[in-house]
Amino acid sequence: MSYENLEVWKRSCRLSCQLYLELAHCRDYGFKDQVTRSGLSIPSNIAEGYERGGRKEKRQFLLYARGSGAELKTQIQIGKRVGFIPDETAGLWLEEITQIQKMLGALIKRVSG
Repeated sequence: MSYENLEVWKRSCRLSCQLYLELAHCRDYGFKDQVTRSGLSIPSNIAEGYERGGRKEKRQFLLYARGSGAELKTQIQIGKRVGFIPDETAGLWLEEITQIQKMLGALIKRVSG
């Protein structure tokens, strides 16, 4: 199966796009860069793991993707607290990341088995 057919890849791509669009005018370039990099890392690691082909590598890159999700959650929570990200937007993103991480967890189990 191609990574492009995975729902978790599609959803993480959509989230990454949302991050870029929402933070386009954020003047804290360090914050914006870190958040967008974390968000971009999720679908990128899924893709890289699937293209490398081996089970062990695929699993490792899925773990990287899940770790990037945890990093992104932290950054969104901080962004919300300091006023860079509206509460409603932060809540939606945090819920989406939680769902993506659950999907990644299931995929990691399937690849590991």
